[in-house]
Amino acid sequence: MSTKDAKQPLASGPMPDPESPSRLKGPIAWMARNTVAANLLMLFLLVGGLFGLRGAKQEVFPEFELDTVLVQIGYPGAGPSEVEQAVLLAVEEAARAVDGVNMVSSIAAEERGVVVVELPLGTDANRALADIKSSIDRITSLPEAAERPVVSLASNREKVITLVVHGDQDEKTLRRVAEDLRAGLLARTEISMVELSAVRPLELSIEVPQEELRRYGLTLEHVAEVVRRASVEVPGGGIKTSGGEVLVRTAERRTNADGFAQIAIFSRPDGAEIRLGEIAQIQDGFRETGQSATFNGLNAAMVRVFRVGSESPVDLARAVKAHAEEARAGLPEGIRVSPWSDQSEQYQQRVELLTRNALLGLTLVMVALAIFLELRLAFWVTLGIPISFVGSLLFLSPMDASINMISLFAFIITLGMVVDDAIVVGEAIYKKRQQGYHGLDAAVRGVSEVAVPVVFAICTTIMAFAPMLFIPGSTGKFARLIPIVVISVLVISLVECLFVLPAHLSYGRPEHKGAHGGLDSHRRRLSRVFENMVTHRFAPFLRQALEYRYAFIASGISALLVGVGLVAGGRMEFNFMPKVQGNVVLVDVELPFGAPVSDTEEVSAQIVAAAEEVLDAFGGRSEVSRGVFAQIGNTGFFGGADDPADLARRGSHKAEVAVYLAPLGPREFSSKEFAHRWRERVGEIPGVENLKFNYNSGGLQS
Repeated sequence: MSTKDAKQPLASGPMPDPESPSRLKGPIAWMARNTVAANLLMLFLLVGGLFGLRGAKQEVFPEFELDTVLVQIGYPGAGPSEVEQAVLLAVEEAARAVDGVNMVSSIAAEERGVVVVELPLGTDANRALADIKSSIDRITSLPEAAERPVVSLASNREKVITLVVHGDQDEKTLRRVAEDLRAGLLARTEISMVELSAVRPLELSIEVPQEELRRYGLTLEHVAEVVRRASVEVPGGGIKTSGGEVLVRTAERRTNADGFAQIAIFSRPDGAEIRLGEIAQIQDGFRETGQSATFNGLNAAMVRVFRVGSESPVDLARAVKAHAEEARAGLPEGIRVSPWSDQSEQYQQRVELLTRNALLGLTLVMVALAIFLELRLAFWVTLGIPISFVGSLLFLSPMDASINMISLFAFIITLGMVVDDAIVVGEAIYKKRQQGYHGLDAAVRGVSEVAVPVVFAICTTIMAFAPMLFIPGSTGKFARLIPIVVISVLVISLVECLFVLPAHLSYGRPEHKGAHGGLDSHRRRLSRVFENMVTHRFAPFLRQALEYRYAFIASGISALLVGVGLVAGGRMEFNFMPKVQGNVVLVDVELPFGAPVSDTEEVSAQIVAAAEEVLDAFGGRSEVSRGVFAQIGNTGFFGGADDPADLARRGSHKAEVAVYLAPLGPREFSSKEFAHRWRERVGEIPGVENLKFNYNSGGLQS
């Protein structure tokens, strides 16, 4: 026997070792010897991660402040051109005068305008907000009737769930029910932000006929001044008396038509008063915007609920649905409340997908390792997956990350990564045990042998994801969640496989008896088959590849060039955002500006009728959809709470029709197929300037 062969351990007996396990040094050996410390570290990762999960913010999509400042100004009674000339131009100049402003744009609409100030990347948004607000406050040329500008940072806050109040009732009744529903939702501790949508703004109009003005020698300015002075609510200080201080307050604010009708305009010489209701027509109604909405053919209003702070999307949607169920008993006859556009369902589906994949991965890893290695070793290696995932939750809150659709996607990515290093470590320990080493000696020597390549493998993967942390702009605020999750999971996985796993695998050679012994005999037979395949199939092929290495390198380069050619030649489609078919099929229609509302209503009714026909062809509206929602005067169905483009979507010449399809399962057709059939049924509509069908969550299909 040669000297080299004499140094190899014997597979049939213990390896004589000049250095006892108790004298092995280094952090890996220390943790392997001190199993209590290893178990405490594992317990810290699990318990700390669970506490981190409780404190982590949960949201459907990450919410953050954009590098944009919004300036919103109201100008009652003014048209778009007046808003632009009298308000927006002055505000734009004031915003451009601030240092560090990248671009200024504005949107003018009836009685309202918005100036959008885009900031350069890396700008301190809060400081820029204060500077822009100070610059706008110094403007002295704004009309007296213009409202005070509201300056704020734009955010991408999205709604979680929407309730549709619909029924065969007038607009006032629907709005009153929607406002009561909003007040009830806000009264719940789980809900913080609720908005009304698809409703016209309230307006109280006072019209004084010209003959009445002539009869009493009045002017509109005089009537307006009397109404203004008679509808105020201001504090008047306090009066100190012997019994205490009495607060004085003028409480004459009028809130309805009856209150304004009682205002005295002037008094006759005989003392008789002429009241506003005697000379004017007072209507307590809605602003004439041409806006209206229907749901399944009935008048409708929307109540949108947003997530704020630490609220969970799933808990928020559950609370909203519970309140809607409670409110149904007290609704007026003919009015119903239906949940619509529940974004928490997507969040819940992503969580369930992660859970299913994790359980499937745990099972496959456990089975595969149990077949080729040992059952106990397979168990501890597999346990590294949940330890890594739960332990990584410790880093979410400190790094300002949340659990959302993006981070859950990152967790799914790491499912195939975290188990690799644990398998390498476990196999190295198993190999040392097969060579004759026992217990702690096999664990420490096995881990030490592969520690360097495992660390470098983890580091290279971390370096591949790290550049995503430095992507600028709004895209970077989305993308940063992926490397945060991946790096956190990989670091915890590395710690677990180097400092926790060896302690759990430092047991002596197991004794296989009974059923366990029978399973082990089958495992050994499978291992011999696998080793025979490696020796007689893979090894000869590897030798050929090394002998003709230039040919194999050329083959790899050729495959790379083919792939580059497919991308550069346009044969592979490129999308900045993937087009994923959603459950909502949306149609935006735009007529020429200035078209009468009746024409818009006619076109909308035609599109709704076509949708109902297609739904009937696919199995019936109640079976394959959650309803058909249509609104005129606004196309902002997907708009958020601070969407500057909301003004551009308004107008009596615009309409929107949305069909909320049931999830796949109850329906057997795709949203793309439904949209195409709907488009064919609608056909060409004369006089329509723009018609878009959207069935994707990542792009429009026209």
